[in-house]
Amino acid sequence: MSEGYRFTIGKGDETVQLLSRMSNRHGLIAGATGTGKTISLKVLAEHFSEIGVPVFLADVKGDLASLAEPGSMNDKLKERIDTIGLENFTLGSFPIRLWDVYGKLGHPVRTDTTEMGPILLSRLLDLNEVQTGILHIAFRVADENGWLLIDLKDLRSMLQYLGDNRKEYSLQYGNIAPQSIGAIQRSLLTLESQGGDIFFGEPSLEIKDLLMTDINGKGIVNVLASQDLFNSPRIYSTFLLWLLSELFEQLPEVGDPEKPKIVFFFDEAHLLFNDTPKALLEKIELVVRLIRSKGVGVFFVTQNPADIPDSVLGQLGNRIQHALRAYTPKEQKAIKSAAETFRQNPKFDVEEAITQLRTGEALVSFLDEDGKPSIVEKALIAPPRSIIGTLDPAKRQAIINNSPMFYKYTEPVDEESAYEIIQAKYERIVAQQQNEEDKKIRQLEEKEAEKLRKAREKEIAKEKKEREKALKKNPLYKVGRTAVSTLTGDIGRKIARGLLGNVGSFFK
Repeated sequence: MSEGYRFTIGKGDETVQLLSRMSNRHGLIAGATGTGKTISLKVLAEHFSEIGVPVFLADVKGDLASLAEPGSMNDKLKERIDTIGLENFTLGSFPIRLWDVYGKLGHPVRTDTTEMGPILLSRLLDLNEVQTGILHIAFRVADENGWLLIDLKDLRSMLQYLGDNRKEYSLQYGNIAPQSIGAIQRSLLTLESQGGDIFFGEPSLEIKDLLMTDINGKGIVNVLASQDLFNSPRIYSTFLLWLLSELFEQLPEVGDPEKPKIVFFFDEAHLLFNDTPKALLEKIELVVRLIRSKGVGVFFVTQNPADIPDSVLGQLGNRIQHALRAYTPKEQKAIKSAAETFRQNPKFDVEEAITQLRTGEALVSFLDEDGKPSIVEKALIAPPRSIIGTLDPAKRQAIINNSPMFYKYTEPVDEESAYEIIQAKYERIVAQQQNEEDKKIRQLEEKEAEKLRKAREKEIAKEKKEREKALKKNPLYKVGRTAVSTLTGDIGRKIARGLLGNVGSFFK
């Protein structure tokens, strides 16, 4: 099937081959449900892995992890192999690495809010323009203070701090309304209920861990378990867009290599563009246009090409179009539009063929060696070499446990970040306020005690004075006082006389 970096994906009147060095020009796999998109995706992933190219794909239906198990031969499969003329076709398995945002069906995938950035977070939180502006301010203030925003509690604390100090920051950055901060906090609460509190944290996913090969030189296929994640479409699409942005920012320029550095499959791609703000859509277009120079190939997988904006669709040079159904005028228009994007084949009507393709057939047009789209072929798609179905749970768990990523990502880490710093700041403020309050209480207690002491002294003095007054009014007091005075006076005279007498006798 693979001849160097040239891969036979199917055959019609002519053999259809994908040139690996043109794979970073991106691609599209489209078609209605049940027409064979997953098989086409799987066959491409196997090819890239075989030639040493790592792959990242989202497993929305739970049947892509089966790349790890070799398929089995049967008459139907043999007939297809013979029809296409695949020589040296062998069944086989491919090295996979399992990931899961929720950490159930693979290694946990985490990032921090700083890496996600305010633009993607605004989309994730479904914020309006004003709220997005406040989120930008929160990130700016965190940067200025050197506070790391890692998880959602960091962002919550940062917004609380911004609200408490809004007068100061409003003068510098513009109005910061408490109502807008409250709205962002409510959106964060909703995100937490959808599993966002698990996704944001450390250790954060390192892009280099997606760019690996096994000991045999095969590219590792990174499979993101997305059955549960797909129930939160905004988290699903924003995560994949973040991952694509990280690849763009971190990988060096390589031009047009003989084979890609990594191939990225974006399943259910329409979710990426639903309700996307203009600023973010422009960023997506920029990333898709420029990431090819980093050696990254991106294949969008969706039901209808119309799901993807023309500015992005025009950059997808390699196309596999499975059957589309036309039940409404809108769907008929979409089919006509899809047919017009191909380089027409005079042997058949492309627009008519799109509606008549059988399961496993597709209209295929890849870029040739000069970078031009080939004439579209109605081709029977090659079968995968791995099993069609789901991976045995015991096999899945064994792959997870034996992966070198198991010990790196399984346990979360909570280092000091904005939450701890801001909480410490608030605790110091509370402690200072408490000390001041305690000081005031002590002062009041001392003042009250002094007041009570003086009142008691006054009361004692008053009681003494009243006792003396009452005593003086007592008749016995007067008699006793007179007797004491008489006695004292008489004794005094006698003593004086005795002394004088003694003195007189002394002079005699």
